[in-house]
Amino acid sequence: MSFQSYLDNIETKTGLTPREFVELARARGFDDTTKATPILEWLKEEYGLGRGHGMALVHVITKGPQIDAKHVGSGSTHADATDTLWLDGAATNPNR
Repeated sequence: MSFQSYLDNIETKTGLTPREFVELARARGFDDTTKATPILEWLKEEYGLGRGHGMALVHVITKGPQIDAKHVGSGSTHADATDTLWLDGAATNPNR
């Protein structure tokens, strides 16, 4: 599953876009210095998200929407179309 697919599935499950999760995380005091564990615990407790989906959100919360170019068009299971993840909802993603 691509990184973007993880984010799209999270939106389907929770009704929240990745950008909304970033805003909620900031309101809780999570930022680029926050370790994964407290974010994962919050996501599991409040939204029922498992580790894989949680780690996708940890990335965008702590590192932003950029991903390593090695994942772009690689043909692998986790390949993405672009090195910038779309955070504003699957329905509005211009890369679909």
